Amino acid sequence: MTVLEVLTSTTSYFQKRHIDSARLNAEHLLAHVLGRKRIDLYLEFERRLRESELTPLRELVKRRGAGEPLQHLLGTVEFCGRTFRCDKRALVPRPETEELVDLLISRFKSELKNSRIVDVGTGSGVIALSLAAELPGAEIVGADISEDALMLARENAGTLGLVNRVRFLKSDLLENVQGTVDLIVANLPYISTEDRQKLSREVLHDPEVALFAGAHGDELVRQLIAQAPSSLRSDGILAAEIGIGQSEMLVAALRKKNYRDISAEKDYSGVIRFLFARYG
Repeated sequence: MTVLEVLTSTTSYFQKRHIDSARLNAEHLLAHVLGRKRIDLYLEFERRLRESELTPLRELVKRRGAGEPLQHLLGTVEFCGRTFRCDKRALVPRPETEELVDLLISRFKSELKNSRIVDVGTGSGVIALSLAAELPGAEIVGADISEDALMLARENAGTLGLVNRVRFLKSDLLENVQGTVDLIVANLPYISTEDRQKLSREVLHDPEVALFAGAHGDELVRQLIAQAPSSLRSDGILAAEIGIGQSEMLVAALRKKNYRDISAEKDYSGVIRFLFARYG
């Protein structure tokens, strides 16, 4: 089979199995197997593939058709212009979280350039490491309750040459974080356990500890709102990614705990996805 024939048949296979962006998925997997960039495939449409190339591709296509995330199959994910390792040890980073990092940099970069920052629920470390790359004078801690996620985050730090810039710490929220900080940023689990059946096959490949927060979905963010004042310096910032429909109740929780300058921000899809507030 030629490259074009393989792409066409794989796209059709994915479409029948309701895989979003079927052609794009097919291109990514074939480029991965061939060790090429995706754009290179367009220059090789008539090239015939060897059986040694088709065999590993068939296995990856089968796994993708069964709902395994593309990022797990590729072993990497792009986030804020950098390539991170990605596997079942931590949540697959979402585009919305890139928006959170972009908002922090665009609004607070000068204020945070020599700050102390903690990324709560760091997962694969994408927020902490992206901020470290943008804020070379900042001292950053990535905290997570999962040892598996922390191992992946440390691997990403090594790959990106940021081992000496971010310290990763096992902690249940802020429990083991010492001293005070200028920014607490968090992309915590915010899905209700009652919504499990609504999730896609791909999402359910993520660790449960990275997805579900409790019956309402906002339990962990509420806990962080209550804990954060003891760790924030005067005028310190709390920034969080939240779930759909959670903003009103969480803004009320922030007001009740005497936060100020509270703002709820929409993502590119028009969904209120981020909360920012100051304390002290």
